[in-house]
Amino acid sequence: MASRSPNMTQDRTTLLEFPCDFPLKIMGSKHPEMATTIAEVVITHAPDFDAATIEIRESSKGNYQSLTCTVRATSQLQLDNLYRALSSHPMVKVVL
Repeated sequence: MASRSPNMTQDRTTLLEFPCDFPLKIMGSKHPEMATTIAEVVITHAPDFDAATIEIRESSKGNYQSLTCTVRATSQLQLDNLYRALSSHPMVKVVL
């Protein structure tokens, strides 16, 4: 049996060519501070992210929001860390 690397993320191959613009769709319950809060998380992992570019859509009944944040991704590791930070945030239900 082959041993696995302690950091599978860095060993994984990707079809993306870096750097690239990568859209993330973040969904959660509607909250007045959601866009600001999510922008802070994104900027932690992508410092050049411009929060003014966030696209916000509400669900038909207005209970949920989806935010699209397009980041300039520099590596698969950066995207993986960003995805983990967003998906573990209490305001977030789903990250695509």
